[in-house]
Amino acid sequence: MSYYKYSEHLKRRYGVKTYKIPVNVEVTCPNRDGNLGTEGCFFCGETGAVFENTEHKRTVIKQINSLKENIAEKYNAEKFIAYFQNFSNTYLPLEDLKKYVKKAAQVEDVVEVCFSTRPDCISDNYLKELNNLIEENDLDINLTLELGLQTVNYHTLKDINRKHTLAEFINAVMIAHKYDIKVGVHLILNLPGDTMDDVIENAKVISALKVDNIKLHALYIRKNTQFAEMYENGEIKLESKEEYINRVLTFLEYLSPDIAVQRLLGRAPEEETLFVNWGNHWAQIHQKILNKMNKINFKQGSKYNYLDGKALRNID
Repeated sequence: MSYYKYSEHLKRRYGVKTYKIPVNVEVTCPNRDGNLGTEGCFFCGETGAVFENTEHKRTVIKQINSLKENIAEKYNAEKFIAYFQNFSNTYLPLEDLKKYVKKAAQVEDVVEVCFSTRPDCISDNYLKELNNLIEENDLDINLTLELGLQTVNYHTLKDINRKHTLAEFINAVMIAHKYDIKVGVHLILNLPGDTMDDVIENAKVISALKVDNIKLHALYIRKNTQFAEMYENGEIKLESKEEYINRVLTFLEYLSPDIAVQRLLGRAPEEETLFVNWGNHWAQIHQKILNKMNKINFKQGSKYNYLDGKALRNID
């Protein structure tokens, strides 16, 4: 196996094919509502990732059940993850989060609730209360987080208006580990200003923090964003498809072999973008990455040799 696939990771954890079901609830982001800022991240559209979700006006249970049967048939899935995907879900009031966890736990064969969010929307009190909710109500469900980091380069984080730095991400992971909550991380490997050195450092920091899984994205330019304006004005340069593929392989070489990989690049609605995946279908680029892996006999973690006192290894 060239890299540790998330699907295999879930099968090991739950014993059967397990698949995510996207759930959409009405939520915003502290970088939009004025708490931290109003412009949002320069790459983020007005609707976040809502194009992949169902209508948020439907109840959580109805959203899950409406997709569950089709997903079970299409992907031979037997267990499911309720994936609260859009914007920053842990920015919701704590009581709302508790309600959503309890609702999702009521659906048969849902074994996990996953909240996608920002690192600065994680607090010890929130995770403690959610963990207590699961234990005190004897809910047969796991809680996981997906944190949008995008890059460990704190200069780039400032340049793209994230309104958080690397420190908040490290803190969020440490709090999650305190309550044995698994953590996934979103990374964009070709942000303007990031180099191959940043790609390698992404892998090193993620590995050192022992996160559970990662999700890689290629930057796409969504209409009506700050990046769209900069792109049209020629103010940002996008790396080539070949460079992105090289960055994916380099990242995985330095990534711990114990960290599962959800995806190698993302998808976007073409009608809402100025640039996405170099004009290719995402599956074409995905296959190109796999072809290159096979050609060079690639293995995830082949350069994972930099932790645990590297400088001491040659001392007798």
